[in-house]
Amino acid sequence: MTTRCGFVALIGEPNAGKSTLTNHMVGAKVSIVTHKVQTTRARIRGVAIEGEAQLVFVDTPGLFRPRRRLDRAMVAAAWGGAADADIIVLLVEAHRGITEGVEKILEGLADIGKGRTVALAINKIDRVEAPTLLALSKSLNERYAFAETFMISAEKGHGTGALRQWLAETLPEGPWLYPEDQIADLPLRMIAAEITREKLTLRLHQELPYQLTVETETWEERKDGSARIEQVIYVMRDGHKGIILGKKGETIKAVSTQARTELEEFLGRRVHLFLQVKVRPNWLEESERYSEMGLDFKDGN
Repeated sequence: MTTRCGFVALIGEPNAGKSTLTNHMVGAKVSIVTHKVQTTRARIRGVAIEGEAQLVFVDTPGLFRPRRRLDRAMVAAAWGGAADADIIVLLVEAHRGITEGVEKILEGLADIGKGRTVALAINKIDRVEAPTLLALSKSLNERYAFAETFMISAEKGHGTGALRQWLAETLPEGPWLYPEDQIADLPLRMIAAEITREKLTLRLHQELPYQLTVETETWEERKDGSARIEQVIYVMRDGHKGIILGKKGETIKAVSTQARTELEEFLGRRVHLFLQVKVRPNWLEESERYSEMGLDFKDGN
């Protein structure tokens, strides 16, 4: 049998469902999913097998109008992921339709999509009636020559099987890039940091999640098979530190417990997790922080 392998970049506005679709396709959680926008910061690669094909999903940060260095680096990472991919899948939310953001992405595709296979996936189809869906599909296909259009619900799995099958048949022939049992192409230290950041994002309100970052400082394999992990949460202000610690340390205890539980599930062994909060007013301007996030500091210029 001929094997196929390649990169599938999922692009779209923040909250279009890219991380949910990545996790669904991989069959395990490799990317942060929250109700807040712009939670995916780096390009996350999830690996899935479909028949003789290995699909490497690149979950990119949402494309939006950048205001600061981190935003610009995230948008550059998203377009970079698309430019490196064999197939690009544009996710559009059915109930939101062609927003200003989608218009901008279509403009970008006119350049990035040249010579590439680009598919359209209209997501969250359970939120609208069939005539609305058909009209949206027609309108989008009039604006861009998509190779194929799929109606899906990434959360519920509707239509994702057809998309997966088509991707497997469309990727170029070639040897697999990863071992059969590998589901993510990310260092474990980064996955661990992302899990803790997700728990913080779900627990904290308003702007604070966008003004913090989590890094895994040490990872020690212990003789009993468990792992001892120390992480630092960097925030920009003293007030933020107090919010993350919570009254009598309740918030950070809850976050630590949730992150440890998920890490143990992911790794299949015991984890000893230690969290520390440090104030770094200028972390958004430090190149090391970007490297830890898997972003290019220069892209933020």
